[in-house]
Amino acid sequence: MAGYLFTHFIGEEKDGEQIYFSLSKDGLHWRDLNGGRPVLYSHIGTCGVRDPFLVRNPIDGTIYLIATDLRIEAGNGWTAAQEHGSRMLIVWETKDLIHWSRERACMAGIEQAGCVWAPEAVFDEEKDAFFVFFASKVKRAGDIEGKHRIYAAYTKDFREFTEPFIYMERENHVIDTTILKDKDRYYRISKDETEKKLILEMSDSLTGNFTRIHSPLLDSLEGLEGPEGYLLPDQKTWCIIADQFQTGKGYLPMITENLESGVLTVLPEEEYDMGATRKRHGGVLPVTDEEYERLEKLVG
Repeated sequence: MAGYLFTHFIGEEKDGEQIYFSLSKDGLHWRDLNGGRPVLYSHIGTCGVRDPFLVRNPIDGTIYLIATDLRIEAGNGWTAAQEHGSRMLIVWETKDLIHWSRERACMAGIEQAGCVWAPEAVFDEEKDAFFVFFASKVKRAGDIEGKHRIYAAYTKDFREFTEPFIYMERENHVIDTTILKDKDRYYRISKDETEKKLILEMSDSLTGNFTRIHSPLLDSLEGLEGPEGYLLPDQKTWCIIADQFQTGKGYLPMITENLESGVLTVLPEEEYDMGATRKRHGGVLPVTDEEYERLEKLVG
């Protein structure tokens, strides 16, 4: 892989909740593409998208971009977004990262869901399908009020999905989950929506029981969301980035060579550059030499 493509949104201003691209050779220094303007727009659903995530089909090479159907800039507020929001995912697909399909809306959430937020996916080789997961606020039997849980479903084409099921439930509200695979183990990083902190877990199976990993750094940091992770070019160092939404400082990179240890180190500011625009919750995809060269033409 020659570099990384970062898709993200930038905020609640006009056109801020659309899809922006940034490019990096080392995963730490980013250049905004298309002159810092959106590359993809959603003209369906709420006409806004947040939390974009990229995933590649290892079989045919198709790349899917999935995102939350949500536009806070419309002025309806967060209560409506959580309790009466869209149950659709917005999906684009491409073979070359330049020519994209028209956006489409896919109903993914259960009927009782108040929202479908921050969708991500990993390819499950045993199922030969994508394992798609997202946060939904649902009031179930016995609940005093609605609660954010992580739901999941399977799909082969991001058009038809199996019946969603509860993938993760905690005592507190939980949203913004990402899953990393390192060797034969799976690592989950999720946002405790009540305490506004990130939680790291590990399992030998994608759908098995996850055990919490104590992380002194994550336990000490508040106001983070939108965690993402990827291997840096040395292929041994993991970079975990998270959106410092509470302070409005943008993404914070943290590194480790051992996810299981829970020991993460915040990079000094002089060792990274997130680009000119303040980036909000997005996703990072490793790209090939050919893809990188094509994307460079979008630098403006």
